[in-house]
Amino acid sequence: MKPRRRFYLVAEEIMPEAMIKTVQVKEMLARGEYDTVHDAVNVVGLSRSAFYKYRDLVFLFDEDKRERLITLSLILEHRSGILSNVLNTIAQTGGNIITITQGIPLSQAAHVTATLDIRHLNVSIDELTAKLQELQGARKVEVIGYS
Repeated sequence: MKPRRRFYLVAEEIMPEAMIKTVQVKEMLARGEYDTVHDAVNVVGLSRSAFYKYRDLVFLFDEDKRERLITLSLILEHRSGILSNVLNTIAQTGGNIITITQGIPLSQAAHVTATLDIRHLNVSIDELTAKLQELQGARKVEVIGYS
């Protein structure tokens, strides 16, 4: 049985230089600054073997880039434009839809589950859910998950 992989968050100043340079190479390649690993490793002064040794094991942790997600459960009346109003309200408050699923309407109501990126939300989560609940046709709105 393979042992469980463990992860650590480590300050840059105690990391080996090869790991730091590996992250730099990965970022340069991701931005399109260089087309080949060979060119990028030459610029930062890293061997290709060291890059390949660490490339799948070291990553830059950037708190600002972490997604903050919530999952909403909504019961909406089955009428034209209601879901559109919900999506517009989410966009106006700075939320970004990651996933959305709508069930088949039963008894003239449809269940909608939406996962939102709320990093740029300009209102509180409670204010967002209150705004959604106030929309005509919204029967129930609740937060069912955070991540």
